[in-house]
Amino acid sequence: MGSATREALAASRAELSSTGSADLATANELFSAGRIVGGSAQLTSMLSDTATDATQKRSILAAVFGTNLSATTLELLGTVVSHRWSNTDDLLAGIEELGLRAAADSAPATVNIDAELFAFGTAVSSDPELELAVSSKLGSAESKVALVDTLLAKKVSPQTLSIVRHLMQQPRGRRIGELLRTAASIVADQSGLAVATITSATPIRAVQLERLQKGLAAKFGRALKFNLVVDPALIGGLRVQVGDTVIDDSVASKLKDLRLQLAG
Repeated sequence: MGSATREALAASRAELSSTGSADLATANELFSAGRIVGGSAQLTSMLSDTATDATQKRSILAAVFGTNLSATTLELLGTVVSHRWSNTDDLLAGIEELGLRAAADSAPATVNIDAELFAFGTAVSSDPELELAVSSKLGSAESKVALVDTLLAKKVSPQTLSIVRHLMQQPRGRRIGELLRTAASIVADQSGLAVATITSATPIRAVQLERLQKGLAAKFGRALKFNLVVDPALIGGLRVQVGDTVIDDSVASKLKDLRLQLAG
């Protein structure tokens, strides 16, 4: 992530925090606007052009979206496009991130969006036919959304359903697992947490899990929410992923390294 994008994201997050009125409707409007911007190369170019000043970009947003968006959403989008992004994909990612954070803010305390996203990701990865159905470039966005609705409607929170529906419509070249992991991480971050995916060959005992949780919280300097995966292919040891950071201390990984050393 370039420095320009980091600064633009910080300003966009601050604007979201200052609104105090972002709800699920705001999240859905941000998702929709992001898809419209991403679907037009000309519009994306105009909104990311550093030669165009902020006032002109806000005017473009008003002309394109008019009264179809709330004042809150238009103001948030105006903040996004007023800043310089490292590239056009980062601009689209920034709009999506605001939508994810707005969705997270709109959820009641009893709703665990990142856990629902993780559960869906696990279900998809364990079913090759389902993974193909939601990931194939041959399938239309409409058919994927219809499938998601069939699978998740009334089984997950409205926030999770909204997020997954959006991701199916604007994957931006990302695989389904990456889409869901990124979304879950952003949602957790909005709650002041981070998501750690712990993969082990066998179920982890409660005492070991508690010790691991304390150690990782100290290492990353924040509270962590754990998603646990059992994968016998690891043979032994653990694989920990927090965001883009991966700590692989599994037996399978060590054997792979050994084979590479011997082959060299």
